[in-house]
Amino acid sequence: MQGMNIEEILKYPENKTLEHKENSDSHHKILKTIVAFANTAGGILAIGIRDKDRSIIGVENPLLEEERLANLINDCLQPKIVPNIEIITYRNKILVLVEIFPGPSKPYFVKQLGPYKGVYYRVGSTNREADQDIIDELKRSVSRQYFDENPMPNVNPEAIDFRVASGFFSKKRQLNDRDLETLQLLVNYQGKKVPTIGGIILFSSQREEYFPDCWLQAGCFAGKDKSKIIDSREFHDYPFESIENAIDFVKKFSLLSYEIIGAKRKENWSVPLDAIREAIVNAYAHADYSQKGAPIRLSIFEDRIEIENPGLLPFGLTIPDILQGASKIRNKVIVRVMHELEYVERWGSGIQRIIASCRDLGLPDPEFREISTRFRVTLYTLPITAPKIDEIDSNIIDCIRNSEGLGTSEIASIIRISPRMTRERLKKLLELKLVIEIGTGPFDPHKKYKTEFSASENK
Repeated sequence: MQGMNIEEILKYPENKTLEHKENSDSHHKILKTIVAFANTAGGILAIGIRDKDRSIIGVENPLLEEERLANLINDCLQPKIVPNIEIITYRNKILVLVEIFPGPSKPYFVKQLGPYKGVYYRVGSTNREADQDIIDELKRSVSRQYFDENPMPNVNPEAIDFRVASGFFSKKRQLNDRDLETLQLLVNYQGKKVPTIGGIILFSSQREEYFPDCWLQAGCFAGKDKSKIIDSREFHDYPFESIENAIDFVKKFSLLSYEIIGAKRKENWSVPLDAIREAIVNAYAHADYSQKGAPIRLSIFEDRIEIENPGLLPFGLTIPDILQGASKIRNKVIVRVMHELEYVERWGSGIQRIIASCRDLGLPDPEFREISTRFRVTLYTLPITAPKIDEIDSNIIDCIRNSEGLGTSEIASIIRISPRMTRERLKKLLELKLVIEIGTGPFDPHKKYKTEFSASENK
C-alpha cells in the first residue's frame, strides 16, 4: 500500500484519511466512508481492526471479503470509484486494506440516496452529509473554477470603489481602470463589465449585503474558555483595514518590552504577532464566502489565541499536507491582490511562517484543525516547559532510538533495570509522547516501543 504501512495504521487513531472496521457487515457505513474519502482527500479503510483500542481482530475469509467489497463499491456508488484492495498478514492475522484516492469526478454519492442526499465528505474521523454549498464547492474543486472569480451580473461595476482600491495600492503603484480587469476585480459578462465576487469582497462598501459573514469578530476572554468576556469588537471595515485593526486589538491585551540593538530600539511582544498576522491574512484569503452563519473569528484566551474562518481545507488537502507546504487556492482573485500588496509572500508558505514565528519565541507549535465546516488555527502563548525526565528515562529513549523497535524485556536487559520498572517508565514516556508503541492491541505480549524516528527511519 502506497498510502500507509500497517505499523502506521496501528499507530494512528481514525482521522481524515484513515478508518478502522472490525468487519464489513455495515454496508451503509462503509459506503459513506468510501464516498467521503473520494470526495475529500482519499484515505484507507482497514478492515479487521477494532477502533476502540486498535487491536487486530483479523478477517476470517479475506478473499470473499475482497470480492464483496469490490462488488459493493462497483454496484452502489457513482461516479465509478476504482479502489486499491490488498490483503496483508501481520502477526498471524489477516487484514483487508481498501485504499481510496481523491476522485477526479466529484461529487461522488451513494446511488440509493441519490446525488443530493448521498454525497458525503470527511471532517476529522467523521463522515458528513454534504449540503448544497459543499456540493457546489466539490464541483468547483474539479472544474478549476475559483469562487471569487464568478461574475456578479446584477451588480453595478461602480459598486467597486476605485478610490478605495487606489488607496490600498498607492504605496505600490498608481492604479488605472484597466488594472481592475487585469486583477479580475471586473470581468466582461455578456457584453458588459460586471464586478467579480473577489472585487466586491475586497473593495466594495456593499460586500456584506451579498456576503453577510464577510467581517471579523474579535473577543478577549478571562481564563481558558468563553465563560467570561473582557472585551469584544466587530470589524466591518474593508478586509485590509480589518486585518490591521485586529492586530491592534491583540496588541491591546499583550505585553510589550523593548530591546536596544545598536542604535535601534526593537519591540518584543509577549505573543507571536507575525504568526497572528499571517493567520488572520490566511483566514481572509482562504475563507469560504459562500457559507452563511458565522464570520471570521479572533479569540484571545489566557493561554492561546484562536483564529477561525468559514470553510474547510480545499478538497484534496489534509493537515499533514499543509504542514509540508502543499496548498490549494480557494479565492484566486483575493490571493492575487494580497500577493501584490505583499500581505502574502508566496503561495503555500504561510503555514511555515506561522510555525517558525512561534518557535522563535520558544512557544509550542501551533495547532491546525478542521471543525464542522470551519478551519481553526490555535497559537499557544505560554512558553514550552521541557518534560521532566531523568537519566533512566534518557537511557530508555536512547536505546529505543538506536533500534528498529524493542520489547519491554529487551529494554530492561539493555539498561539493567527490572521489567516492572521498565513498564512503569515506558507508561510515563508514552504519556509524554516521547515514545510510541506498536502492536496488535494493549495486551499484545510482543508489542514493541519506538521513538518517532528510530533506526529504521534513519536509513
